[in-house]
Amino acid sequence: MAAAQIIVAGVELYGAVGLCVALGFVLLGVESAMPGAGPVTWGARLLLLPGAAVLWPWVLRRWLVGGTHP
Repeated sequence: MAAAQIIVAGVELYGAVGLCVALGFVLLGVESAMPGAGPVTWGARLLLLPGAAVLWPWVLRRWLVGGTHP
């Protein structure tokens, strides 16, 4: 039972961090991560939110690098 609790806690932590990073990214960083893409509408930001939450390690890296290719 302890192993299941650890796995659930890990998934919850991943989801919580993902939601925080995704909200910050969608509100503040989406235009800096995609330079030249033009303005991003609220509808597009809403569509980006779930994917950014799930893929938050890659989103955070792209956001911190500023859209440049490594």
